[in-house]
Amino acid sequence: MALILLHFLIKDASYQMSLWFYPFPLPVIIGIVLGLSIFLGKRRKYNLIVASVLLLIWLFGSFRFSFAEPIEEADLEVVFWNTSRAHNFKDAMAHYGGLPDIMVLAEANSQGFTQLQAKYPNYSFYKSTRELSIFSKSPMKIISDATSNYNTSVVHFKASNIDFFAIDVTGSKDVPRQWELDYVNEHIKYGNKTVVLGDFNLPYESLYFKVIKAHFKHWFSSKGKGFRETWPWGLPLLSLDHIWVSKDLELLDSKKLNSLESDHEMIKTVIKNPSF
Repeated sequence: MALILLHFLIKDASYQMSLWFYPFPLPVIIGIVLGLSIFLGKRRKYNLIVASVLLLIWLFGSFRFSFAEPIEEADLEVVFWNTSRAHNFKDAMAHYGGLPDIMVLAEANSQGFTQLQAKYPNYSFYKSTRELSIFSKSPMKIISDATSNYNTSVVHFKASNIDFFAIDVTGSKDVPRQWELDYVNEHIKYGNKTVVLGDFNLPYESLYFKVIKAHFKHWFSSKGKGFRETWPWGLPLLSLDHIWVSKDLELLDSKKLNSLESDHEMIKTVIKNPSF
C-alpha cells in the first residue's frame, strides 16, 4: 500500500521520496503485489484484484495505438538516442536505417565523427562541451551550450526554423532531480516552433515535468504506438527519454526503435513542416 500511495500521490515531491519513487515504477509494483499474493492464502484474491486494477491503470496511461498521419518529404523526422557510450553517429544511422532530418545523441563516442563530417559536407554536425552530439540535414545554428554544476547539459540550436533544446540530465543519485529540472526550465524557452528532446532521467509521471507539460505536447502520448517506456533494454519500466513539442506544431507519427545495443530505446517523431 505504501508503494501505491508513493506512486500516485507522493511521487518525487522530495529528494528522499524520489529515492523510492524512481526504482518502483508501476510495473514493478504490480509484480510485487502479485508476488505477495503467493503467501496470502485466503486474502490472495484481494491482491489479485489490486494487481488487476493497477495493470489496467498502467495500460491506460502507458499504451498507445495511434494511426500515423500522411507524411510528406518536407516533414521533419526528429530522432533521439542515448547510446550508453557504446555507439556513435555511424551506428545510430545504421540502426535508424538512414538519415533523419534531426538526430541528437547522448553519451555517443567520437569514433568516426570527423570522417562522417567529411562524407556529408552539406550537412551540419556538432559535439557539445559534454556528451551531446547533434546532426541536422539543414543548416544549424548553435545558440548556446550550457552545463550545470552537476553536469546536466542543455544545447540550444536552431534548424529548419525551429528552436531545438537538446537535453541530457545527470543520472546521479546524489543530485536531486529538482535542481536539474529547474536548470533545464531556466534554459529553455516556451514559445512556438520549439522542440525539447533528450534523456531527462525522469519518468513521465514525475512532478518536475509540470512546467514542461503545461507548454508542450509529449511525442508518444500524442501519436505513439505501443508502450511509452524507453528504459531498459526494451522492458517497459520507465519513460526516461522524451521529445516535447510546442502546441503549435503538428505531430504526424511517433515510434520507438527497439534495440539491445543500448539500455535506452531510440525514439523518433515526425513533425509536420509548418508554413513559415
